[in-house]
Amino acid sequence: MTPKTDKVKTVQAGPKEREGRLSKAQQFLKVAQDVEELNTPDGLDGVRDACVPLLVHAGIAASAEICAKALGKHAQGENHAAAVTLLASVDKEAGTSLNTLLGMKTRAGYGHDPVRSDQLKKAKRAAEALVERANF
Repeated sequence: MTPKTDKVKTVQAGPKEREGRLSKAQQFLKVAQDVEELNTPDGLDGVRDACVPLLVHAGIAASAEICAKALGKHAQGENHAAAVTLLASVDKEAGTSLNTLLGMKTRAGYGHDPVRSDQLKKAKRAAEALVERANF
């Protein structure tokens, strides 16, 4: 069961906060793209594990900007389901993208299994979609 948006812990976000969240989203995405370029056929496949957490953070920051732009606030705290619910109330597709990224966070950052190339592609698409939406 997902929480209702009125139960989501939020923080107010004005122009300064919006600019900061968008800047972080762009930075995380850029560095993730740079890291992905290190993923070569000659054995550096392990960078996928470093790349996905960057994409997750890009998506989280972009999601905060999307909510701040639409609602004047964004989710705060560790309740990922609540953040997804709040974002989906503004943009359903964006909520799906954030949910995709958050589902990869623990495995990529803390798990022992390596991230597969198809998972990296999925994370990249989700993060890029969120950052693109945040830029509008």
